[in-house]
Parts: sequence; C-alpha cells; structure tokens
Amino acid sequence: MVQKAKILLVDDRPENLLALEAILSALDQTLVRASSGEEALKALLTDDFAVILLDVQMPGMDGFETAAHIKRRERTRDIPIIFLTAINHGPHHTFRGYAAGAVDYISKPFDPWVLRAKVSVFVELYMKNCQLREQAALLRLQLEGGGGGKAAVGEAKEPAGLLAELSARLAAVEEQAEALSKQLDDESADAAAVATAAHLERKLTGLRRALDALEPGTGSANSVPSQN
Repeated sequence: MVQKAKILLVDDRPENLLALEAILSALDQTLVRASSGEEALKALLTDDFAVILLDVQMPGMDGFETAAHIKRRERTRDIPIIFLTAINHGPHHTFRGYAAGAVDYISKPFDPWVLRAKVSVFVELYMKNCQLREQAALLRLQLEGGGGGKAAVGEAKEPAGLLAELSARLAAVEEQAEALSKQLDDESADAAAVATAAHLERKLTGLRRALDALEPGTGSANSVPSQN
C-alpha cells in the first residue's frame, strides 16, 4: 500500500482551512491543519510534509516569521512553502515572501485548479524522493550484508539475482522520474520544482553507477559513490 503524503495547511481562519481542504481533497493525500505559526512548527517537529501552504497575515507569528523558523531547522528547511495572501502589497511584499524561502506566492482569491496543480507537483516530487530513499536504504543494506556473511537478506539470494532485483527496482524509479521531468517541461513549472526534479535525477544516476560498479569485472562495493 502506497503511503500518502502529508500537506500542511496553515491559516488562522477556519473557513479558509475548509476551503483549502475542499480544493485539495481531490489529490487524496493527508491534509493537516494548523491555525497558527506556533501550531505549524509543533506539527513539523514530528511529521514529514510534502509541501506547506502558509497564510501570510496571521495574528502573533505571521507567515514570514513562521517560514523563517522552518528554514532554520535542518529537518524542515527543504520543505517547499507556498505563501497565500489576501492582500497584494506589490513587488516588495512578494519579494519578502521569496526571501523568506517561499517557492511560490499566490494571492487570494486564487484559482482552485492552479493551486491544486501546483501542490500536486510537489507531492509527486516528494513521493519520488521517498522511493529513492527506500531504494538507497535497500542498496546499503545489501552492500553491508554482502561483506559480513551474516545478513539474512544477503544469504538468501545469489549476488547476480540480488543485483538484478535491485536494478529492476531502480529502473522503475528512473522511468517515473523521467516521466515527471517531461511533465514539468511540458507544464513550464516553476524553477524550484524543476531544480528538485534535477536533484532527484542526479541521485538516481549515482545509484545506477553504484549498481554498475557491482557487476562482475566492473568494480567493487568500495567504489559506491556517496549519496549525500
């Protein structure tokens, strides 16, 4: 069963949260509410999120301050933030949003289809990154177990069969990543989404090289490049 991505909705007005839930429900992901910046930061302590929709005008800690706290934390600094605002203060106000770490800045009332499409791109990128981490963890497990002779997984299969299985799994992720990149090109997506997709492709290339190095006569486990 594929695990759903979590989307954090931050707004001090319950009616706005209801509207966001109605718009994004079609994505069939997990929607998490936060009615203040403080509540949002608390949610981010324990859960991983694909994207954050953050209202700018909130009493107490506003959206800009909340975003600054999010970007200072190592755990959350890379989560995409889409700012939502009911007031258009001009270029300076928009620039402040991007300077705070936003990947997009949308003024209310916004087009529901456009918002849903933007959020779906980041959800898909998040899911692909989760798949990549799983494949990388599996690869590390096999490499560590293969050298010690004690790993149950390493003993269960012949090396050639194990490499073939890993290669097939990686190929499936590579195919999905390629399709996503083409989709972003077709839709002229924003620079942040394209950059994230490119980073994902670089990670996949590193994993593919690692597998190629394990093929008989081409290298050893010691030649596996870092995935950091």
